Amino acid sequence: MRLIAALATLLLTVGFATGASAHAALVSVEPASGSMLASAPKAVELRFNEAVTPGAIQLIDGTGRARDDARVNASGETISVAMPPDLPQGTAVVSYRVISQDGHPVSGSVIFSIGMPTATKPPVTLGGALNALIWLARIGLYLGLFVGVGGVFFARWIAWSMIGMTVPRVALAIGLAGAIASLGALGLDLLGLPLAALATAAPWKVAFATSAGPALLIAIAAMLLAWMALRSAWYARALAIVAFIGVGLSLATTGHAATAPPEALTRPAIFLHGLGVTIWIGALAPLIALMSKPATASLPVVNRFSRLAALAVGVLASTGLALAIVQLEKPAALVETRYGLVLSIKLVLVTGLLALAALNRFRLTPALARDETSTPALKRSILLECSIALAIFATVAGWRFTPPPRTIVPDTPLAIHIHSDKAMFQVLVSPGKAGIDDFVLQLMTGEATPLAAKEATLTLSLPERGIEPMERNAELGPDGYWHVRKVELPFAGRWHVRIDALVTDFEKITLEDDLEVAPP
Repeated sequence: MRLIAALATLLLTVGFATGASAHAALVSVEPASGSMLASAPKAVELRFNEAVTPGAIQLIDGTGRARDDARVNASGETISVAMPPDLPQGTAVVSYRVISQDGHPVSGSVIFSIGMPTATKPPVTLGGALNALIWLARIGLYLGLFVGVGGVFFARWIAWSMIGMTVPRVALAIGLAGAIASLGALGLDLLGLPLAALATAAPWKVAFATSAGPALLIAIAAMLLAWMALRSAWYARALAIVAFIGVGLSLATTGHAATAPPEALTRPAIFLHGLGVTIWIGALAPLIALMSKPATASLPVVNRFSRLAALAVGVLASTGLALAIVQLEKPAALVETRYGLVLSIKLVLVTGLLALAALNRFRLTPALARDETSTPALKRSILLECSIALAIFATVAGWRFTPPPRTIVPDTPLAIHIHSDKAMFQVLVSPGKAGIDDFVLQLMTGEATPLAAKEATLTLSLPERGIEPMERNAELGPDGYWHVRKVELPFAGRWHVRIDALVTDFEKITLEDDLEVAPP
């Protein structure tokens, strides 16, 4: 009984002890990625939209050598990487992996060149193997929580029978393994370590330090309590209800949806959403087993579940709609973002699930009451529900790899500053990637006062790809800046920029520089 009390206490205490969190996004970098510098910077500063914790920060110098003498300092939203004094010339890479407050890793690379650029490349990551492990572990965790815990809850509170517990028992075993694997894989992902590092303490320690650590502990406790509730004991029903609540607490402790503001709405919504899924999906496997019994034994259970399922569907629909609105922010994100595409696939699958549920409630269940020969049709329909539910688990597990649209920070315009003794030109390129870009030119004198020009011309070329100079006339806007809109830059790379400003009929100022255009 002490073990039971400890597990129940863990579910309640850890579940309500999580602070506010969100998904981090890189806001700015100093020096800007792609910069050409005459000398090495003292430090590279990464600023995020929220406080982050350093995971793995790596510096690769212009010779391609990984440096272990770069000092990393973290202060709230800023990560500062102090450069070693002997950094050689060439292209250097700062590869970062930080931990956002919702427990997810945020990674990327900053590239800058000291003198002439070289062919230094960002470090190779585990990529596919680790992502596959994370995805499979997440599916296993869903099976344990929804099929395992949900099946036990159905048996103890709806069916009042332990018939059909083989599948929930197997699901609990898979779920426990999935939760442990999720912890280890999260640690590897945060630190950028190889799979062999699972044998060390580092990945487990860093995973427990994130908000995902307590969430997975709650999930493990819930599945253990559900496993104990399989026993024929007087306290089995109490264990089943605590485990059931633990599913909602685990989901509401961490993750994109639970940590989205306003948390006073999203955390309860994801809690109730998780309970609705547990009631619905957990009942499917035991119901299939009940179909082998006479209708006089199975029909009362089916009717009880049908009434409860209607309430669960209502909760799922309302909470799912609220969470989707918060995460997407605008309908176009359903097709414009990877997160929205995953949600779109989920909605299609859920629509199929709802159609089957309606068929079962309004046609097949009443038919079972009239004629036992309808049992095979109801059984096939529930089996199809199981298949769709598994497809939904596999789809939703993909959310682990893409941030919701609300966390995506708009691209910062690419900026270069060109100056001489006579003039200074500031150039902003938005979005600064290969494709269609807009240019804004701010023309100033050498004393930083506005430069009155009669005409301004922008000329772009990419010699390394054989693209000859393309000349576009700029238009003076009401804001006092010169604009060149919808310029097609077909390739990423170091484009040569030339700006000609006609000051008088006899005087023209020309300034030139290079601009690093990122891939789309």
